[in-house]
Parts: sequence; structure tokens; C-alpha cells
Amino acid sequence: MKAVTRKLRELGSIGSALASTGHPYMAHIVPMRRCNLACTYCNEFDDFSDPVAVDEMLRRIDHLGRLGTSVITISGGEPLLHPELDQIIARIRKTGAIAGMITNGYLLMPERIERLNQAGLDHMQISIDNVMPDEVSKKSLKVLDKKLEMLAEYADFHVNINSVVGGGTPPQDALVVSERALGLGFSSTIGIIHDGSGQLKPLGEEERNVWDKVRNLTRRSYSRFNHFQEAIANGKPNDWRCRAGGRYLYICENGLVHYCSQQRGYPGVPLSGYQTADVKREFLTEKSCAPNCTISCVHQVSYIDHWRAPQTSQITPGSTSHGSPELVQIR
Repeated sequence: MKAVTRKLRELGSIGSALASTGHPYMAHIVPMRRCNLACTYCNEFDDFSDPVAVDEMLRRIDHLGRLGTSVITISGGEPLLHPELDQIIARIRKTGAIAGMITNGYLLMPERIERLNQAGLDHMQISIDNVMPDEVSKKSLKVLDKKLEMLAEYADFHVNINSVVGGGTPPQDALVVSERALGLGFSSTIGIIHDGSGQLKPLGEEERNVWDKVRNLTRRSYSRFNHFQEAIANGKPNDWRCRAGGRYLYICENGLVHYCSQQRGYPGVPLSGYQTADVKREFLTEKSCAPNCTISCVHQVSYIDHWRAPQTSQITPGSTSHGSPELVQIR
């Protein structure tokens, strides 16, 4: 029954997005920049930050609710490190939004999973980079397999396991991870690790072969309905209308709105002052980084509106004409 109700809410959110372009469809929000891991390809974490105060997080969630955001996904860093995460999830649900979370899964235990159930979490995604931990990533199937079994037994929310190719990870590991995820009853997707600016890097022959095999296992994946990742795998640019800043918002730990995790600094303005007029302006703004972008969540959200509203203005992230003068990266 929970799964059916969740699916109806998701269909309702898509219907609302088709009916009106004046609200964000998805926002990623960061309550904790610190992470308990240090994957070498990642530029979205540090090892020292304190959690954002829960009262401030609740205010930010309310602002996203004010804008009419349909899906609010908690990311990081590692969100499970935040001591008041359950309150944050419950507040997302109170706004009427679908509540999601991206986590490395290390801190999951049966009691913690039950608390996430009670808080109202709808979706969880865990990326598993390899079968055995190595110097690139410790997000390995060997370490996380028991956590996946716990999720299969206790979780009321939907779980997606994302495997990856590129970035120095063993290509065949993605196939093993995907098969294990499907065997436990989870959904499975595969992504391509982008470079530090979110720009494409074509796959090698072995990586491409594995990527094709995993895609054949997961035919129900949303990405099969568009050619976005197909072009990325071939090292080719995509012709699409990025709706970041409009349909998709990235809210950093400082409460600023950004286009995405890889273009932090643009527009780089406080969420508290973000208005429907800003959403509509960015919806119609073409981003110069779009053709070579690999950020699939932004593309999938933007895909809702691929058929309408040609973009009438342009911004080049990195220029001095808009927001901060350079890409903000965590080192």
C-alpha cells in the first residue's frame, strides 16, 4: 500500500509539472558537507564541517515548499551524519514533497532504517563503485552487502543502487553490483563518473561493453527513455534545454541556490530570497555548460520540458556577468 501511494504521489507530481512551469520539480539540499569517506573522484565533501542547525534546515525546507518543489532530495557529504536528519525528512513530507536521500550507506543499521521509515522517507539511493574497496573508493559491495540485506528486510521506502563506470573503477564491477541489487529486489541504474566540472569523458571499449550489459539488465530505468547517457558514453555533446535554477535547484550548506553540484556559485543567491520570478527566469536561461554536461539528475528533470519554451537568454558559468566570478569547488 505504501508503494502504491508513493507511485500515485509521483504521478501527481509529474502531472503538476506538465501543467505549470512556474515551480521547481526537484531540489537537492545539503544538511552536512562532511563525509565519513574520501572517494578520490568526488568534489562534494570535506572532513571537518559541522551539520547545519536543524532550525535553519527546517526554514530552508519551508522555502522550498513555498516555491512548490515536488521532490526534495537530501545529499551531502553524508546526510546520515546529521543528528537531526529524521526531523528534516519529516518536514519535507509536511510540505507535500516526495522525500529522497543519497547516502553511502555505511551508517545504516536496522534501527536506523526503521527511523527513516517512521520519518517518511520515500526514496534512497546508494552508489556502489566497486566490488572490493580500493584507493579510489571505499563504497564497495564487499563492505555494503550486509547493509543492502538490512534494507531489503526493513526498508519501507524505495531503494535504488547506482553502479558506475569511469573514474578508474574496474568496469566489470558495475555488472556485479547491478545483478546483486536486482537480486535483492531493488532498482538499479548505472552512471558515468564525470570530471571535476561535470563535463563528459567518453568511455573506453571495456567500460562501454559493461555499460551496455547493465543497461540491458535494467530496461525499466528512466534513462532508457532518452539519449542523454548514450551520447555521454560515446563522448558526444547533447542538444538539450537545461532547466537548472528553474526546475532543478541545488541548495548548498550555506543556503545558497546553485545550478547543480558542479556549478556551485551560479546563481549563488540565498534560497530565502528566491522567488517564482527567479524560477521562471532560469527556466528560460540557456547554460553554456549544457552540451557536455553529465549531471543526469538535472537532465532527467529538464526532460519534462524538452518540448516547450525555447530559452531566450544565455549564461556562461565562469563569467563575471552572473553570480560569483568562478566555479566554486571544495578541495
